[in-house]
Amino acid sequence: MSALNPYRPGLFISLEGIDGAGKSTQLQAVVDVLRAADREVVLTREPGGTEIGEKIRDLLLHQTMRPATEALLMFAARQEHVLQVIEPALLNGVDVVCDRFTAATLAYQGGGKGIPTERLDALARWVHPGLQPDVIVLIDVPPEVAAQRLAQTRQRDRFEQESVDFFVRVRANYLQQAAAAPGRWLVVDGTQTPDSVQKIITEHLSNTLQVVEAK
Repeated sequence: MSALNPYRPGLFISLEGIDGAGKSTQLQAVVDVLRAADREVVLTREPGGTEIGEKIRDLLLHQTMRPATEALLMFAARQEHVLQVIEPALLNGVDVVCDRFTAATLAYQGGGKGIPTERLDALARWVHPGLQPDVIVLIDVPPEVAAQRLAQTRQRDRFEQESVDFFVRVRANYLQQAAAAPGRWLVVDGTQTPDSVQKIITEHLSNTLQVVEAK
């Protein structure tokens, strides 16, 4: 069983950060660390991860909607994702590496768009009661830096086109979440080189695996 979450044997790791933080660059590095330790790994993403989830993802990224609708769709996709992919993998001893999870909804739809935290928390308790990532890696960058990176992207989705002020609020919410649960979160300065960011993440996960294997 996982020393971090004894009711299931698999490790659940999510990567978080505002758009342009460089999160996607580090996903494969996380997978590589786990596989190097002879662990089976599933790499997935939110919103998405299932056939229904990917259809909802397309709506969320490209269709204008009210913030409440956005939040409800996020959790609808997450319900399918948890039941079809995440929980079955974890219960079978397979590690799950997820590009975003509920922390992103709290940051984007809560911090960024003003949906009350208690409403989002209630949805989280309904959709995945008792299930949280064992490790949440937040790649943190100032919104101005992220905006410069996104400006080099030819096609940007609806979220990537949000204002710097929006991402200031999202970042602040992420950092509040991390400060409230420091044992679960790893905050990495994303203004460093990708290799430096990867080294910090790799060392943290290696230490985590040592704790798990010692139990």
